[in-house]
Amino acid sequence: MNRVLNVFAGPRALQLLKVYGLKPELFHTVLGASGGPKWFVLAGIDRVLISEFFNRRAQPLNMVGSSAGAFRFACLTQPDPVAAINRLAKDYSETVYSERPDITEISDKASALLTRMLPAENRHFVANNPVFVAHFIAARCRGLLAPERKAIQYPGLLLSALANGISRRQLGRFYERFVFSGAGQALNFEDPARLKTRQVALTETNVIDALLASGAIPGILRGIPNIEGAGKGMYRDGGVTDYHFDLRFDADAALTDKVENNLVLFPHFYSVPKPGWFDKSLPWRHPHKMCYDNVVMVVPSPEFVASLPYGKIPDRHDFSKIPVTERLAYWKTVLSETDRLGEAFLNLQDVACLNEVLKPLPFKTI
Repeated sequence: MNRVLNVFAGPRALQLLKVYGLKPELFHTVLGASGGPKWFVLAGIDRVLISEFFNRRAQPLNMVGSSAGAFRFACLTQPDPVAAINRLAKDYSETVYSERPDITEISDKASALLTRMLPAENRHFVANNPVFVAHFIAARCRGLLAPERKAIQYPGLLLSALANGISRRQLGRFYERFVFSGAGQALNFEDPARLKTRQVALTETNVIDALLASGAIPGILRGIPNIEGAGKGMYRDGGVTDYHFDLRFDADAALTDKVENNLVLFPHFYSVPKPGWFDKSLPWRHPHKMCYDNVVMVVPSPEFVASLPYGKIPDRHDFSKIPVTERLAYWKTVLSETDRLGEAFLNLQDVACLNEVLKPLPFKTI
């Protein structure tokens, strides 16, 4: 079998999958990680996730995203999620910058991208979808991290990175997690780092700002000040606190009527998640066991990634390292090839197909 997908599951998730297979009714939450254009490799799964896998869903499904994950899930709340995700993929992949883009150019193009992705008449679906409930994560910055001036902001980033190296709990000195939630649903989760968290309602009028903030990479894009409903302050990339997630999500009693419905689906571009943005370069920073006990990770196989142009998945460094014409062709190929992942994902509902690729988590937990 030519494996294009791997499935990794925490201990509890592994038990349930071996009995039931990959059934949509097992899940109460879906995660979408930060990662810029890395998400292109998941486009094929996104195309089938709501339109086919969860198409008979009646109970609320929490869709928790930061940065690009938030963009994707905003699309999946729409009446035609496939059209929305394709619109995002096309516009994002065809973005072209000047030779030396500054923060203004990059920010303005991000704003235009999201405005095209979510026209004004479509934003109420993000805020009010009762089944596919969006939750977007952003970080409100404190102290030196609030100003846009690099001479002030960069020392703040360095200090927060050093503090994070000691303990993720130290991030709370610099950032507050804000969760912007739709359909009047608060998001229930447990955070081992105990970062201060505030819940804010998504509305038609704050959804674009919430999305822009969730993807506002410090030093690359402008932060978003004073978001409606969230209060005064500067809001930046949700990946700073929740890059690939280290949170425990359990089913809310109001959202499920079966004990088995307690799994988290995590389509991800990597097999090893990093909790926060500053953890990417920390080999000693591992997720907590309790946070991945009920998680099912669906990940492109190394063989599939090796088959792509350049033998890798896209990333934002491609903007500067690959000539524009070549990059556009490369990203277009990836977006097309990932339809194979969508097909393979749907086939995993068969227990026999699933067991061929099902494995325990491949990373260390603490």
